[in-house]
Amino acid sequence: MKLAIAAFTALLMLTSAARAAGPSPADQAAITAIETRVGRTATAGETQTYKTLAERMAELKVPGLSVAVFEHGHVVWAKAYGAATAGGPSATPDTLFQAASMSKALAATAALKLVEQGRLDLDEDVNTRLKAWKVPPSPYTAQSKVTLRRLLSHTAGMTVSGFPGYAAGVPIPTLLQILNGTPPSNTPAIQSYEAPGGLYAYSGGGFTVAQLMIVEAGGKPYPDLLKTLVLGPAGMKQSTFAQPLPPALIPHAASGHNRKGEVIPGGRNVYPEYAAAGLWTTPSDYGRFMIALQDAYAGRPHAILTQASARAMMTPVDAAAGYGFGEGLGRRGGHPYFSHSGGNEGFQCNSLAFLDGAGQGVVVMTNSDSGGIVAGEIFRALGEAYHWGDPDPANGKSSRRAPDRPPAAQ
Repeated sequence: MKLAIAAFTALLMLTSAARAAGPSPADQAAITAIETRVGRTATAGETQTYKTLAERMAELKVPGLSVAVFEHGHVVWAKAYGAATAGGPSATPDTLFQAASMSKALAATAALKLVEQGRLDLDEDVNTRLKAWKVPPSPYTAQSKVTLRRLLSHTAGMTVSGFPGYAAGVPIPTLLQILNGTPPSNTPAIQSYEAPGGLYAYSGGGFTVAQLMIVEAGGKPYPDLLKTLVLGPAGMKQSTFAQPLPPALIPHAASGHNRKGEVIPGGRNVYPEYAAAGLWTTPSDYGRFMIALQDAYAGRPHAILTQASARAMMTPVDAAAGYGFGEGLGRRGGHPYFSHSGGNEGFQCNSLAFLDGAGQGVVVMTNSDSGGIVAGEIFRALGEAYHWGDPDPANGKSSRRAPDRPPAAQ
């Protein structure tokens, strides 16, 4: 443990030195934009007014946030604002935040690596691989089966859209208890509620089934597997799936806050639903993961995935929903991008990366239930500063979410 802490400290020194060179003029203009041009409003005469980032954070009761921008395969600037905990130490670019549903992209990447190794298959009935638990028999699966492709694209027809997590000090369920909905799980059993292979319906429950598949195929605990399959290859040295967070890392982690700006009980909930919501990371580290996917999509050597896997990941399974494997897909100014947002108790975040041109991208992470609002405003300010263009009209995405339980029998 002492060696791990020493390595983490050394990494902080290296990343701080790397930032000493400072941003380019274009990047400085983008930083100025997010610091001075958020909270846009328009008067009756269409005169636009703005607020500073500090004003907007105070208004929304967002104690802290962190931003990283990358292009040409490197994080080019990273800044943090406010506090890691209300009234506590300042947030820094190295402060850890919960990535929430942005964890799903890493689960999809791990699953695809196991497919490449022949240990999983995208299109077979998952029950042929699952051992400790199986998708319960249902009229919905009589003809069409649950597959890994459908789990990773939210088209498997599985219940439970998301997870509330577990407050500090309460019992934490095992993966099988979560799947079966048995105590101390605080969510219902994960099961089919419509025929697989139909329309997109966001399901964290489906990703939890995928989590079991990854664990059984990889033969190790999920945090260990993801360190080997994704975190290490992507260079995410400050990230972890450890739940709860180890004591040695708590001084480096943000606390979650509600919409009143109050710290949530215990500071942070525990998420044993690793694949759906369990990652702790920084915007810079998550940016490195997105860069790794850009490299794979472009077919660059030594990438985290083969080009074929990355292209499959970035292809919508339900075209109307615009969702591939663990990533939302769209276009801005005619340029393709992948993105994902996330919201755990007390944390909200968002990410976007382009698949062409300079490969520019951004990650914003906040420690507030109101943080998604200011994250969206930061995206708008950056889009204007970097001339990303408007989202294409075809970018309308499905907001359909899976129910917690199947509908009652007629």
